[in-house]
Amino acid sequence: MERLWAPWRLEYVAGASSDKGDDRCIFCVKPDDGDDDRALIVHRGERCFVLLNLYPYSNGHLMVAPYRHVATPGELDAEERAELWELMAGSTAALDRAMAPHGYNAGLNLGRVAGAGVEGHIHMHVVPRWNGDTNFMPVLADVRVMPEHLSRTLERVRDAWDER
Repeated sequence: MERLWAPWRLEYVAGASSDKGDDRCIFCVKPDDGDDDRALIVHRGERCFVLLNLYPYSNGHLMVAPYRHVATPGELDAEERAELWELMAGSTAALDRAMAPHGYNAGLNLGRVAGAGVEGHIHMHVVPRWNGDTNFMPVLADVRVMPEHLSRTLERVRDAWDER
């Protein structure tokens, strides 16, 4: 049997499986954290911000969220809607420079039934994709293999964002 070693994931697995009883909204807490590296914040705009997903579908999986706690697109004001879209475009541009993906999935999961993990605070997912990035691990083991540590991805994408 082959073994796949990824010891840095122990912190991720332990954190994901523990019940900390913390039901605070991550999109409200992270911008106020005071440490953008720890919060995985790539870029801050005036009304919205961009951060790495702690539980990514692929390396470079970003999320764009307004600072204001609202659940639906209709609750966003015109400036928030415009900046959310602008930061999504900036995210793909930064990811193009940092990681050169072949394409993207970008979108909103509105409501728990639609897959929203945080349903009370609207956020857009920007997921870089590569030809051949779908492999056997999610099918056989319900596992995704992330080849790069989040801190390195944060550094690469943040540097690429600053090149804009």
